[in-house]
Amino acid sequence: MIKRLVMIAAAAMLCASVGAAETVTLTPADPQPKGLSAGLYVEYGYPGGKIRSLSDASSALKKSKKGKPLTGLNYADTNEGDLVLTSRREYQVAASISGYVRFDAPGSYDIDFLTNDGLKVTLGGQPVAKYDGIHACSSTRITNVTVPKAGWYALEMMYFQKEGTSCLQMRMAAKGSKVKQVADSAFGY
Repeated sequence: MIKRLVMIAAAAMLCASVGAAETVTLTPADPQPKGLSAGLYVEYGYPGGKIRSLSDASSALKKSKKGKPLTGLNYADTNEGDLVLTSRREYQVAASISGYVRFDAPGSYDIDFLTNDGLKVTLGGQPVAKYDGIHACSSTRITNVTVPKAGWYALEMMYFQKEGTSCLQMRMAAKGSKVKQVADSAFGY
């Protein structure tokens, strides 16, 4: 009985720590960029072996090649065998993605990402998402961010896909509202 109570208490503490997302304050790009192209810049790494972690992705990206820019972050779950994002492969792909996200108003926003497989995201100088491993298309934890003023915020991402299907999407909403897909027009590089 005591062992069971200890296990229940440990599970409750784990759930509380996972569910208790802290708020991070983003820093706007300084200076604010002008004349951006629509979308996001991307470089791809194509490892010779299996890619199963962000560490493997980082190694693969040491020999990266410039890819066709992403239109934004609205790449819904694909069919098995479809190319990953704008890469030239359907499996075993690492991507380094960079650019800016425009916030039209200051405030408090909830942000998450749909990913298959691994993802690490820094937005406005703050880590906002990390999912290191192999899994079907699913959501990262929602992160609440404070945006001090309207404008462009730097975005840096590392992503990988092992095999099967792939997805990569960014969702956002004012704090407390249901997150929705971020429009492609909010991205620039």
